Amino acid sequence: MHPNAALIERFYRAFQARDAAAMGACYHPEIEFSDPAFPALRGREAGAMWAMLCARAQDLVIEFGDVRADDARGRAHWEARYTFSPTGRRVHNVIDADFGFRGGLIARHVDRFGFWRWARQALGPAGLVLGWTPMVRNRVRSDARRGLEAFLRRQGGG
Repeated sequence: MHPNAALIERFYRAFQARDAAAMGACYHPEIEFSDPAFPALRGREAGAMWAMLCARAQDLVIEFGDVRADDARGRAHWEARYTFSPTGRRVHNVIDADFGFRGGLIARHVDRFGFWRWARQALGPAGLVLGWTPMVRNRVRSDARRGLEAFLRRQGGG
């Protein structure tokens, strides 16, 4: 197995264990992370986002597979099942991840998932009707950003 594939597997095994510190140890200090809810996190923000998600997770189940990597790039498929706490609704999110590496660590991590599919599950009827709109996407991003900033302040890092 390529060392970068092993690194990706280590990252997801730590996520399965909700070990945000071990997840963060897989990231380069200048990590660039993006997904539909958190479109542009840099450095410590990315690790803090995982720490926040792990701390909030009550019933999170992570499965991953199809891990591939070479010296420059990697990819994985992963799925998360959890209760979205603001609405109490169950979510099954299906995600494809792309990675870039530097210095034996993950330097770029991009998660892609169907936002409308996620919104229909997490937000219920409002997500079904409006989940495809920029208004809902921007609201989710804004709420996610505020949550992360509050988490960083509580941790003494923001």
